[in-house]
Amino acid sequence: MTMTQIAICIDVPDLEVAVSFYCSALGCEKLSGHSANTKLSAGNMEIYLLLKEEGSKPVANTTDTRSYSRHWTPIHLDFRVTDFEQTVNDVTNFGGSHEGTDSGDWGAIAYCADPFGNGFCLIKEGK
Repeated sequence: MTMTQIAICIDVPDLEVAVSFYCSALGCEKLSGHSANTKLSAGNMEIYLLLKEEGSKPVANTTDTRSYSRHWTPIHLDFRVTDFEQTVNDVTNFGGSHEGTDSGDWGAIAYCADPFGNGFCLIKEGK
């Protein structure tokens, strides 16, 4: 059996803005960077920010093109954070959006997006 490792890849049209957002708002650490991608660490996960132009095709045989307006996808990232309220503020202060919050005895969830429309959630676990 082969070992499978997961790498999270996020397409962005501006690496400098993306690195600043993910490191400043979400506490990621920059591990390495190149002209077309940057590798970050978020806890025990690696996140790759990939420079991809707006309107470019994700694969050759498609009519679909990349759009960085707000979009929804059934697969997204959840960031478990220790200071929920401060992180929600940081998301908006560094160019992202906060689209709503739900909470209960299980904790809280903030629905957010990065400056490029890539959605993610912030999670505060219950006691």
